[in-house]
Amino acid sequence: MVKGGLLKDDADWKTVGIKQGQKLMMMGTADEIVKAPEKGPVFVEDLPEEEQAVAVGHSAGLFNLGNTCYMNSTVQCLHSVPELKSALLQYRPSGRRNDLDQTSHMLTVATRDLFSELDKTAKPVAPMQFWMSLRKKYPQFGQLHNGVFMQQDAEECWTQLLYTLSLSLRSPGANDNLDTIKALFGIELVSRMHCQESGEESSEAESVYSLKCHISQEVNHLHEGLKHGLKSELEKASPPLGRSAIYIKESRINGLPRYLTIQFVRFFWKRESNQKAKILRKVDYPLELDVYDFCSSDLQKKLEAPRQFLRDEEGKKLGLKVAEKNAAAPKDDDEKMADAEGSSNTNGESSVASSQDAEDTQLTGVYDLVAVLTHKGRSADSGHYVAWVKQEDGKWIEYDDDNPIPQREEDIVKLSGGGDWHMAYICMYKARVVRM
Repeated sequence: MVKGGLLKDDADWKTVGIKQGQKLMMMGTADEIVKAPEKGPVFVEDLPEEEQAVAVGHSAGLFNLGNTCYMNSTVQCLHSVPELKSALLQYRPSGRRNDLDQTSHMLTVATRDLFSELDKTAKPVAPMQFWMSLRKKYPQFGQLHNGVFMQQDAEECWTQLLYTLSLSLRSPGANDNLDTIKALFGIELVSRMHCQESGEESSEAESVYSLKCHISQEVNHLHEGLKHGLKSELEKASPPLGRSAIYIKESRINGLPRYLTIQFVRFFWKRESNQKAKILRKVDYPLELDVYDFCSSDLQKKLEAPRQFLRDEEGKKLGLKVAEKNAAAPKDDDEKMADAEGSSNTNGESSVASSQDAEDTQLTGVYDLVAVLTHKGRSADSGHYVAWVKQEDGKWIEYDDDNPIPQREEDIVKLSGGGDWHMAYICMYKARVVRM
């Protein structure tokens, strides 16, 4: 009401003559009184443990049991691989291989149980059983100095754990097609060996679980380091010369995994101080990695069609017109795109290479960063390891032992070195695949 009169909805405010500081009386019909909620507010800490992990949006942290950050960060990175969790859940003592030793079996069971426990609670977990099993299998992780467990190399822990799981998660009598770890992490390399002195030339094939990024004064980016890592010099016996000679080894990727692991070779043995010293040089790495240029010509040919399909699909999302020769692509293209955005929500059905999902999807040579394991400090035998892991919703979590901390994606690529801050030691990329 204004000046004792009722102001209608269509009234002209200019004729009302409102003055600065004037009071208006508002009148109307009261709405129904809001009822109190049937259920009061529920705090995260009051939820059942199984629901807490879902509510906070990430899995639990791990208590440091005494210089075990190298182990905790390794576990958190590998725990982010859903296909590995799926394969571990299917592991049963009754299906154990006859040639699998007891310590490998116990470490596999401890890994399975620890992964399950991390998914069931938001409260920090003490990985005691896993740590005991790891030391039992690999005694070097139980080294003591003045009665205290020593810091260890996270890359060694990562490599040894994957090696053990590659033995235990392989079905009895299985061929390579049923090797879970090889399907998920195995990189097939084909190498050419050449001796300039004798003119000898030979080739060999090998399977590895990671690519090496060698760091030198010329290396500023991951691509440059990988190029250096795929070419090396080695000295070995030359039958034609009857003595040792220098051979040049050049390698190309001939088979790609679902998860590509890259190790930054930051540590080297320093004779003066008798310890592993660290290369602090800054080496940038991308959120999206394309390894097509490092592949053999045979593999490049196999990747061409999936890569074109991927480009067409991403072009459609940007509103670009697809070329006529690709317009006759199979129907329901949207349904046939799998993980084109590189998210980490794979359902785990492709845990072995022979599964239906693996047969339907094809690799493109393009990978998306999903985990980074960093080291802070000047020596491999000291300092601190931390895991930075991408969640299913695309958000990043820093797992600093028992303390998970949300992080921004733009800060993840800043872990590239150049000082005493955390710097990437291991990067794990997930394949961007398409359904053809």
